[in-house]
Amino acid sequence: MIKLTSINNKNFILNAEHIEKIENVPESLITLINGNKYIVLESTEEIINKVIEYKNKIFKLGT
Repeated sequence: MIKLTSINNKNFILNAEHIEKIENVPESLITLINGNKYIVLESTEEIINKVIEYKNKIFKLGT
């Protein structure tokens, strides 16, 4: 799960496992595998870094 900021400046938590794609429009548009879309203030690079950090935490728990 990653913490993001919606365009109305409210934080929410998104399940990173469900991200299908991320586009710049100029905000970041996240499309999930179920078709839901979220526009967030974080850049694509920030989102990718948050997903990597999240996945690293999960893999460290498994060892």
